[in-house]
Amino acid sequence: MPLLDLTEENFDQELDRHKYAIIDFWAEWCGPCKGFAPTFAAAAEKHPDILFGKINTDAQENLAKQFEIRSIPTLITAKDGEIVHARPGSLSPEAFAKLIKELLK
Repeated sequence: MPLLDLTEENFDQELDRHKYAIIDFWAEWCGPCKGFAPTFAAAAEKHPDILFGKINTDAQENLAKQFEIRSIPTLITAKDGEIVHARPGSLSPEAFAKLIKELLK
């Protein structure tokens, strides 16, 4: 599945449509966010069964507040619409692959 920009308008609907979701909270000015973006995009290509959503914290301030995002990037994983994991900071491709594997258990 390609990357999907999530907003207040489509967030709940998209989470309800997918069994698994990984959400990347990011901002245009964030260097670590830009560094992690290729890893996130590559994983999205490898796992079409997972929703890979991106939330721009500057454009979607209410979602960032709702999830109490204090640093970016922050990754949140969800299964059946329930948040199962939240982790601030960028991940290596290996660590991200491990996170995906855990989500799919």
